[in-house]
Amino acid sequence: MEILSVRSSPNFLFRRNSDNSNSYNELEAKIGTAAKPSTAFHIDETGGDTPDFSAISASELRQYARQSFDAGAINQDTFAAISEPLPMRTIDPAGNILDLSDITDATSFNFRDYYKDQLQIATSIGDPETVATLNSVVSFLDV
Repeated sequence: MEILSVRSSPNFLFRRNSDNSNSYNELEAKIGTAAKPSTAFHIDETGGDTPDFSAISASELRQYARQSFDAGAINQDTFAAISEPLPMRTIDPAGNILDLSDITDATSFNFRDYYKDQLQIATSIGDPETVATLNSVVSFLDV
């Protein structure tokens, strides 16, 4: 029995001798190299349907935003704003406190109205950076 230290493990892992060459060839034949990897996300180049942003889950919105970011349709600030999780509580433009704690990653939510309300609040407060980011988010959701 041969005992090897951790330091010699690269030697051991890459050594191809007559004992393991047959099993290596059999394994390589079973795996094959003709299979193409599947794509997890795909953007329809023909200008396909956009999702309904008034009833979409947070995970679906992030996935669509990621596709758009990868395609160059939105910038990094817009993608970051969309990817942020919703707060537990927020206010609406009338000053009412809204409880969003029951909204999960899989729950349908009206993101279009949410971001429009947040834009209206940021405009009334006078935060130009937040207004610019929320303007781009609302523009993205109004497509």
